[in-house]
Amino acid sequence: MLRTMAPASIRGLRTREGDLRVASYIATRRGDPERGPKIWMNAPDALLRLVEDGELVWVFGPRRHELAELSIDDTIAEGDVFIRDVAGLSISEYVRVAKPDLDTRPNRSRA
Repeated sequence: MLRTMAPASIRGLRTREGDLRVASYIATRRGDPERGPKIWMNAPDALLRLVEDGELVWVFGPRRHELAELSIDDTIAEGDVFIRDVAGLSISEYVRVAKPDLDTRPNRSRA
């Protein structure tokens, strides 16, 4: 019998609400046809974060954050993500994904 795992928040692991577990990490090499930061998640998780397929999103890890392209893949379990070439992450760590705020101008005054 095939069992599916519940999201981390239901399993009782110590995470903040909205965190996603890195279920797979892909590291590419020079010369690979597809390279660069990318994240895959399922549609309900993307809808919760108001992000769409092909958008750039912030991936906040425990040590740093980086922009990555988002792809929607419904074969990924809810609460999990697959990551490619995002530095500072490893399998079973928890990340947050957020839409970048491109509408607000940065405050450049040095008051």
